[in-house]
Amino acid sequence: MAFKLTEFTNPKGLESRLTVKVTRIPKPDITERHDFAFILSDQDSIKHAGQLKGYSAIITSPHVKVDFPDDFTLPVIAVSMVDELKENYIVTIEPATGFMRIVYRPESPHNTIFATDRCNSNCLMCSQPPKDVDDSELINEHLRIISLIDNPPEVLGITGGEPTLLGNNLVKLITALKAQCPHTHVHMLTNGRLYRDSSFTRKLAHVGHPSFISAIPLYGDIAGIHDYIVQAHGAFDQTVEGLYNAAEDGLAVEIRIVLHKQSIPRLEQLAEFIYWNFPFASHVAFMGLENMGYVKKNWETLWIDPVDYMPQLESAIRYLFLRRMNISIYNIQLCLLPRALWSFARKSISDFKNIYLDECTPCSKVEHCCGFFQSQLNRHSEHIHTL
Repeated sequence: MAFKLTEFTNPKGLESRLTVKVTRIPKPDITERHDFAFILSDQDSIKHAGQLKGYSAIITSPHVKVDFPDDFTLPVIAVSMVDELKENYIVTIEPATGFMRIVYRPESPHNTIFATDRCNSNCLMCSQPPKDVDDSELINEHLRIISLIDNPPEVLGITGGEPTLLGNNLVKLITALKAQCPHTHVHMLTNGRLYRDSSFTRKLAHVGHPSFISAIPLYGDIAGIHDYIVQAHGAFDQTVEGLYNAAEDGLAVEIRIVLHKQSIPRLEQLAEFIYWNFPFASHVAFMGLENMGYVKKNWETLWIDPVDYMPQLESAIRYLFLRRMNISIYNIQLCLLPRALWSFARKSISDFKNIYLDECTPCSKVEHCCGFFQSQLNRHSEHIHTL
């Protein structure tokens, strides 16, 4: 998700968590102002405090001194990175601390709704380790974010945690997206285990969003491998049943495979298993490892240099491609891939996480390469080189 954390001051007058758009452009119609926090960048930008009436909050820089009248009641948050707040960014602001997070950037192709911190799996390589918390109230914030989107994006992600744990609230979320963003491709990351409840998949399918897909991971062709990787007994059977229910009810599915030491040994058998059992999958994605969350503590259990698994990866992709399945490779640099696989590689890393190394600068293929996660700066393949 497009998070950016800022320094903050304790706001006065903010009683509950606030979700608003930011603006530097005064809104003449006072009835429009409730959806905005006004950025007051200098003393002269607003001559009279009365012109601020109706906004949900005022955002300033700690370096700007603004003399508000004694009877001024709007919450005022001082943000050191105020210059990075662009027009119509959507932010959340915490009441006790003024902690601010950017949750939507209109210009970004990588906006995501973070559905929940909870998850019913505990994957060895989870980049966002789950928390056992009651965050059911977040649905109101999600719906608020959707309502604040002016120009629907081409793509919007839903992630977590496990989004399907929202239950009927997920149905509400997809319904809201259909109404507000009917032409947006909605891409949800889910383990698919709760899709084993066919009544749930039917409810989601009944929403009828024209471009909604569930990206479901499958890490082995046998239960023992998959269940060990996701650290949940019975997950393999539930996922397989969920995939079939989704297909039966008309929900589009993508299958995702994270490549690491535990999933590589039977990668070719997994490719065959996918073809023979899930030919309805609209996409199969092979994904490089992100060095975040549990990966850091499970590094020795998971890490294998991509160069060392290229034979298995090329064989698995060749098998599926020749059977006309739609294939992509995410998060693996072009210099590590055989040229035969370049056409499958995608620029997959979200812009707010994406970096390139010094040796990438003179590379002739850098503009086509996915680059690296920021977390890979000091942990990556030993075989990175300039092309």
